[in-house]
Amino acid sequence: MSHSVSAVRSVDLRAERVAKLLDRVERSLLTRLDPGTVVRKRRSVGARTDRGTWVRVEPRSLGKITGQGWNGTESAARLEGVTQPAWRGCVVWQDADEPVMWRADETDLLPGTPIGTAVLAEEPTLSEEWWRAFGDSLDALARHTTQRVATPDTVMITQGLVTESIRGVFPEEIDTVVARWVPAHADLNWANMTAPAFSLYDWEDWGNAPRGLDAATLWAASLAVPALADRVRRERRHDFESRDGKLMTLFVCSKILGPDAYPEDPRMEPARSKAQQIIAELQAG
Repeated sequence: MSHSVSAVRSVDLRAERVAKLLDRVERSLLTRLDPGTVVRKRRSVGARTDRGTWVRVEPRSLGKITGQGWNGTESAARLEGVTQPAWRGCVVWQDADEPVMWRADETDLLPGTPIGTAVLAEEPTLSEEWWRAFGDSLDALARHTTQRVATPDTVMITQGLVTESIRGVFPEEIDTVVARWVPAHADLNWANMTAPAFSLYDWEDWGNAPRGLDAATLWAASLAVPALADRVRRERRHDFESRDGKLMTLFVCSKILGPDAYPEDPRMEPARSKAQQIIAELQAG
């Protein structure tokens, strides 16, 4: 395996050479990938196959592959009531040169096109039918049970992480203990959903998380478009109005406002404003 795509900590698959990687995937899955359809993201690369399916490839360091396994897309295939591309199969191998595992999952093609980048700067055109399907899928997901733990940004979410993240940015005295944990997609953003037909994909990080994580994550990805952020809050009102949902709002705001914040991020001011409102509500009981 080429060293150019081996080092997970520094790799950006949007910029690295991936020809040898895709060649191995083709040989392993007995298919051909269409080079004109290759989509490269920071930590994944995907392409359409000659049998009308999609293959997504991602590396992960051995240190981030926990006892729950590394089969998010595969294990999500059993989630009834959640609209997602059907899973067909996979191939997994260990890198010959680095402490890294590679995984290629094959799924059906998306029923629509990705809505946009993870964080949007313009409001997308989404039908009422789309919003209903979106809500139905999130509600269905939360009714399931799993032993998996969500790994947003590939980091396992725990009570300790929630408390540390919130208190690291917001020093006010608030109780950060989460009451209810439910299955979450854990990477819910506008690059992982399709339109005009709704579908939710990229399930690598799903698992139990504090109630409201998905809603808060999508809201944070929408803050540069106030009307869209407001719509997300209206659609998932029951999540946001719960105490856990308020904690998750602070959790996602801590990422926008924390040490890695971009001063020019248009989401900073609305995140700061909402965070202060939420803190006041939590302190008031």
